[in-house]
Amino acid sequence: MIPKTDLDYVEFYAAKLREDSSLFKQQKMLIESQLRSSSDLFKKKFGLNDFEKQARIYLKKIGLIEPLL
Repeated sequence: MIPKTDLDYVEFYAAKLREDSSLFKQQKMLIESQLRSSSDLFKKKFGLNDFEKQARIYLKKIGLIEPLL
């Protein structure tokens, strides 16, 4: 089966996870690495104090995240 839609990819990945749970560990490591990298990047850009708030403002300004209503 060749996945064609987003849901096809989700179902394919879920089936592979059932077969091999080490894929979950790999995915978790990748996500944690991305979080650390993003955090380090924004700490360097905005400093250690209040960098999360400044990062959200910046990401909203460039359109990567939606403003809260």
